[in-house]
Amino acid sequence: MKELIDIVASYNEANKQCKKTALATVVLVEGSAYRRAGARMLITEDGQLTGAISGGCLEGDALRKARMVILQQEPLLVTYDTMDDDDAKLGVGLGCNGIIHILIEPINDQPNNPIDLLNRIINNRGNAALVTLFSIANRKAPQPGTCLCLTKDNPIAKKSEHFKFQEAIVDDAERVLKNQRSETIIYTDREEYTAFVEHVKPLISLVVIGAGNDAIPLTKIAAVLGWNITVIDGRNNYALPERFPSAPKVIVAKAENVLSHIEINEWTAFVLMAHNYNYEFALLKQLLARNLPYIGILGPKKKLERMLCELEDNGTEITEEQADHIYGPVGLDIGSESSEEIALSIVAEIKAVLSSRKGYSLKYKPVSIHSEQLKTIAYK
Repeated sequence: MKELIDIVASYNEANKQCKKTALATVVLVEGSAYRRAGARMLITEDGQLTGAISGGCLEGDALRKARMVILQQEPLLVTYDTMDDDDAKLGVGLGCNGIIHILIEPINDQPNNPIDLLNRIINNRGNAALVTLFSIANRKAPQPGTCLCLTKDNPIAKKSEHFKFQEAIVDDAERVLKNQRSETIIYTDREEYTAFVEHVKPLISLVVIGAGNDAIPLTKIAAVLGWNITVIDGRNNYALPERFPSAPKVIVAKAENVLSHIEINEWTAFVLMAHNYNYEFALLKQLLARNLPYIGILGPKKKLERMLCELEDNGTEITEEQADHIYGPVGLDIGSESSEEIALSIVAEIKAVLSSRKGYSLKYKPVSIHSEQLKTIAYK
């Protein structure tokens, strides 16, 4: 999501300066590559790049092709074979042992252009499905490109031109939105088209309870990832915006009023690090009833056990599911000592939990890092 936000912001700035732009999207990867399908990069006519489609090896050649796309105002599908010796000679041999298909689209002023659709997703602040349609079988055929976005509460936004697979694409986008899993789908009739139907996750919202010095590096690291950060503390001499420039919201509030300042969804994570037992205890009781995916509590395990025992003694029933969503001591075990290292371990744990991952070394992962779902639909 952060990449999308940066791309839209860069496009708006380029548009103000009357610069022409193109959007490069990784639409399909066969084998291994540095970036997967859904990676994007905005390219201006004067060579400014926002986002990334590789580790830096493809960007130069993509820039040259994007300038041609801007000039001709026609989308172009480009394929890089990182196993091919000729591509290696061109400086795009990544050693990743894969084939990367990238669609480059010109951005014009027409309604529902690709940037408009990205902006709709950002403003939606929820899960979305985004469809990019292209033809590998016939590269000279029209390349519809970023053609549809679907959100839970907003109507479908699509380009004005009609396409014969439209009904099937809408159905598939609805399924991806429901299942929250991207799919690559081939539609066949007299012609063959491929759609990357992408599940776009909303931004993670991080609520830091406590405005002490150890909270500062946590907000800085989370800001690098583009997370939406809120810092809350009951002490007005600690909860100061100038202490937390990375946090859009810095709030002074009593424990009983904290939740009135927060819009909670399935991507909201709380970290309790106020170093005030009574404040955190009062807040934890409220959070347990909100079905949050992640509640982290800084401090020793005995502190959390005491909190849970006191809650149960006071009549609060804690289910196994609720207990599973409480992480204390907070963070992954990476040998953290300093506040910066602890912040790193906390951010890594939140990311792992919200991505349904274990957070262990990829060295020991028995299967591929990324999994893709490819299905074929015969459309008539």
